[in-house]
This record gives sequence, structure tokens and C-alpha cells, in this order.
Amino acid sequence: MIRMTVALAENVSTAPFAGCQKFPGKALVLYQKKAFLDAATCAALVERIDSLRRPSTISDSNGDPFNRTSETADLFGGDPLIDGVNALLDRMSGQPGSHGEVLQGQRYAVGQEFKFHTDYFEPGGPDWEANTRVGGQRTWTLMTYLNQPDEGGATRFKRIGKIFQPEAGKLLAWCNLDSAGRPNYETLHAGMKVHRGTKYIITKWYRERRMRA
Repeated sequence: MIRMTVALAENVSTAPFAGCQKFPGKALVLYQKKAFLDAATCAALVERIDSLRRPSTISDSNGDPFNRTSETADLFGGDPLIDGVNALLDRMSGQPGSHGEVLQGQRYAVGQEFKFHTDYFEPGGPDWEANTRVGGQRTWTLMTYLNQPDEGGATRFKRIGKIFQPEAGKLLAWCNLDSAGRPNYETLHAGMKVHRGTKYIITKWYRERRMRA
């Protein structure tokens, strides 16, 4: 299964987002691709998340302690499975691996959600300096569903009126900045409540500059 994941990374086109469906609107740059990850890789990532999960945190909750109620797992490199998935994400996005944050897994149980938010760091916000000191602003978000819960758990982009339903292996990718390089509020989105079952995803964020040497 690990060998399969690494092989997939080697076979991805070098053209960013090759084979992806692009959202037709001009408000933001947004792609989706079904079956981005195979079933065996999704299952292995779910196992990693379950073994490492902890309560999720958020840099700015907007005064709402229940803004994000999921659990999170930090999926560090050095694990052949994680290294293979990271390579696949880097090549799909066209982003340098050195600009990527640590891959995160998230688990949403019944009733858990991530209310409307943006992924970029708010310029002038209370945590701006701390968040951007290394790597700068977030540029791209790549999120992949690892399973399909029995009910709920969709991702809703409020400003563009688009809802994506969870589907195992499906990738969503969007640029957090507009064409002028400014934070794009049109990326406002939410992980909607899970009503039955459990939802698992992985998320990879990229920055303007190198995150590490």
C-alpha cells in the first residue's frame, strides 16, 4: 500500500492541477478532482489520524469557543506513507515541498463542525506576526476527503454558493489569495456538521516562502 502511494506520486503530471475540474467563476481559483487518492491510501491515513488525534485548535476563534470542534492529527514526514502523499500534493499543486506546512488530518464525529472561516492569516490580526514569521502568508489549501460519512459533513463555500459533498479520495484545492496577491474573502468556507457517521480529511497548506531549510 505504501509502495502504491509513492508510485502514484511519481506518475502525476508536472502541470499543476492536471486532470482537475476548475470552478468556472472568477471570484476565486478552485479545483476538484475525484479519486485523487486510492482507497487503500485513504484507509491507511484514517488509521494514522485515529492513532494521533487530539482536540483541534484555531489561531482566531472570533470569540466562539465552538468555532472548530473536530480533532486533529499532525502527520509528520519520515513515514513512507506521509512522504508519498506529500509528494503527490506537491506535484499536483506545483508548489515547492519546502513551502508546505506539516500535513494535517482531521476527524469529525457526529455534531462536530468547523464554522465559516478563511485559511489565510488576517493582516494586522492579533496572531499575524506569529503566524507569518516563518513562511509568510498561506497561498494554497489542498484538502482531500478520506471517506464519506453517512450524513452531513459537506464543505460549503458561502460567498460563491457552492457545496461539495464528501467522497472518499476527492481533492479540493483553492488559492487563498486573489490575482493581486491579497487575501481573498471569497474563499470563506465551512466544514458543515456531521449528522451520522464520522468524517476524515487531510489538509495541506502552502506558504509564500520556505517553511524550513
